[in-house]
Amino acid sequence: MAGKSQTSRKRPNMKVLLLSDPNSSHTIKWAKSLSQKGIDIAIFGIGSLKVNTYKDIKNIQIYTLNKSIDKNEGALSKIRYLGAIPKIKKIIKEFKPDLVHAHYASSYGLLGALSDFHPFVLSVWGSDVFSFPLKSPLHKFILKNNLKKADKILSTSHVMARQTKLYTPKDITVTPFGIDLNSFKPMHTKNELFDENDIVIGTIKTLEEKYGIEYLIKAFKILVDKFPNLPLKLLIVGGGSLEKSLKNLALELNLNDKVTFTGAVPYEQVIKYHNMLSVSVSISDSESFGVAIIEASACEKPVVVSSVGGLPEVVQDGVTGIVVPPKNPQQTAQAIEKIIMDKNLMSQMGKDGRIRVKNLYNWDENLAQMIDIYKGLIK
Repeated sequence: MAGKSQTSRKRPNMKVLLLSDPNSSHTIKWAKSLSQKGIDIAIFGIGSLKVNTYKDIKNIQIYTLNKSIDKNEGALSKIRYLGAIPKIKKIIKEFKPDLVHAHYASSYGLLGALSDFHPFVLSVWGSDVFSFPLKSPLHKFILKNNLKKADKILSTSHVMARQTKLYTPKDITVTPFGIDLNSFKPMHTKNELFDENDIVIGTIKTLEEKYGIEYLIKAFKILVDKFPNLPLKLLIVGGGSLEKSLKNLALELNLNDKVTFTGAVPYEQVIKYHNMLSVSVSISDSESFGVAIIEASACEKPVVVSSVGGLPEVVQDGVTGIVVPPKNPQQTAQAIEKIIMDKNLMSQMGKDGRIRVKNLYNWDENLAQMIDIYKGLIK
C-alpha cells in the first residue's frame, strides 16, 4: 500500500525564476505561457511594475527593485545592480527555483551570473550583444563573463546567435519568439479609420530612430506623387520619442490627410491594426528578430523589410514579401508598388506568409521547445 501511494504522489510543479523586465511584452508572453503549462514562475525586475497583467495569475509572483534602468549607461554604473544580489538570493532561497533564466545578457545577465545559481539560462535580446560590448573593454568583459557563467545560451534569431558567438565558444540554441496563430490570423475587423477600397501601407513599431519610420514616410510620399488617383493611406501604430518630429515630417510633405498616427496602443489591439493593412513595412536599420513582421504574415499580409538583423530570416524574399536596403525610400517605394499593383501577388504573398509562420514560428511549438530545454537542464 505504501508503494502504491508513493507512485501516485503528485509530482511538484517545475519552478522557474525569470530575471527580466516584468513590463516587457516579451516577458509577459513567456511568463503567462509557461504558467499556463503548469510551471510556477517568479519574475525579478530592476524597475517598478507598471502593468496589471499578472494580477489574477496565481502561479506568477513578481519581485522588483524599483530602480530606474538605462540600457545606455556606462559599465561602472552596473555596479549599483549589486544591491539586487542579496534580494535575488533571498528569492532563490524562498522560491526554490529549478532554474534561473535571465533575459538580456548585460543587465539581467549580470545579475544571473552573480547569483551563482545553476542551472542558469541566458537569453540574448539584441543590443546586449550588438552594441553593449563595443562600448568599452569593460563592457566586453562583462558580457563575456556573463555568457561564461551560463549553462545554456539562447537566441531568437540566427543572426543574433552568430553575433553572440563572437564572445563565447559555447553553442547557442535558436529559440524563435513565435506567435499564437489562433489569435494572429486574417479577420474582418470594424475599421473606423479607412474606407473599404483604401490601400493601407503601415507599420507597427515604437517610434524611435532605429526603426526608420521617416524613410517609410518618404517612400509613401514617392507613391502618392506617382499615383495621385490611388486611395493610398499610411498607418503608423505606436508611440515614442519621435512621434512629434514624424508628424511634422508628414505635414511638411503635405501628407497630413493621408497619414494616421494612433500613438501607443494596448498589445491586445495590435491584431486589429494588422488586419487593417494592405502591406506591412518594417525598414529598421537594426532589428534582432522581427516579431511584428511574423504577426503581419500570420494575418496574411505581404511585407516589405530591410536587409538588416533578423528581418531577412523571417521573410522569404519574393515569396512572402520583399527585402530592400535600409534607409532607402526609393527602393522601399518600388517594393510596395510591385505588391499593390498586382492583387494576385498581394494575396499569394499573404497566404505564403502565413504558411511560413505556421512552419517556423508557431508559438505552441516554440514554447514546447523552451520547456524541453528547461527539462533537459534540470535532469
